[in-house]
Amino acid sequence: MINIVLFGKPGAGKGTQAEFLKEKYNLTHLSTGDIFRFNMKNDTELGKLAKSYIDLGDLVPDEVTIKMLEDEVNKNTQSAGFLFDGFPRTIAQADALDTFLKIKNWNITATIALEADDNILVARLLERGKTSGRADDQDEEKIRNRYDEYNEKTAPLIGYYQEQNKFHAVDGIGTIEEITQRLTQVIDNL
Repeated sequence: MINIVLFGKPGAGKGTQAEFLKEKYNLTHLSTGDIFRFNMKNDTELGKLAKSYIDLGDLVPDEVTIKMLEDEVNKNTQSAGFLFDGFPRTIAQADALDTFLKIKNWNITATIALEADDNILVARLLERGKTSGRADDQDEEKIRNRYDEYNEKTAPLIGYYQEQNKFHAVDGIGTIEEITQRLTQVIDNL
């Protein structure tokens, strides 16, 4: 079983690349962003709670995110593996994910970070905001707040996964095909 954590700042291309990787490696793609948006669109209690944080540019609390993700994994226990997109975002989430997977005799195979300059990513998100209708992609101040949150809470995951020899950085600038090639090279060499 291959379990990949794909992370990077908002706009780094995680969702785009996840589509290619899930097909190539027959993985179940679990995007917390997609799960949150589904719940918000359907006005579930979880969706209302998640929206209250996302609208401020803040991260959704760990306990909400962890429970939601565990439910999704449990719905797909026959999968060849999972591609975690947007999770974990904190050390506490990484610990909870490791504990949850260990119960199932699974583990994280690798963590791959798509890296790119903030200014390039802001431009990407503002452009995406014009067509996506996502309010969080239309306000540069909210975008930069998301980056501050990432730097404070998510960037420490680099050290967490480096200690486990599971961290791989990939240049997130280039064509979609070039970035996909870089990602598959890392995964094929695991």
